[in-house]
Amino acid sequence: MTDRLSQVFAALADPTRRDIVARLSTGDATVGELAAPYEVSVQAVSKHLKVLEDAGMVTRSRDAQRRPVHLQPEVFDLMRKWIERYQRQVEERYQRLDAVLADLQDPSPASEEEAAS
Repeated sequence: MTDRLSQVFAALADPTRRDIVARLSTGDATVGELAAPYEVSVQAVSKHLKVLEDAGMVTRSRDAQRRPVHLQPEVFDLMRKWIERYQRQVEERYQRLDAVLADLQDPSPASEEEAAS
């Protein structure tokens, strides 16, 4: 898996990683802080963070003894653009379907005359 979008969606396939992303959306946190609510080891959370880091979703910095984890907001732009592209296509299909259904329910007078003759 080489493209970034695939890595991002694969990383978010895990509910623990999605929860970590949700928690990081409110502010930076250390691995220990992120691991606190889970019934898994700090090492397990570190492995989840490594997957998120490899996908470009988070980075770590050094602040004295702390190594806070940061969420990278530009990844959301990548996902949003991909989702919006297909959302537009689906909306256009539904609009065409709505037009066809409206024509079927309310035939024009010309169509009724053609049918009568």
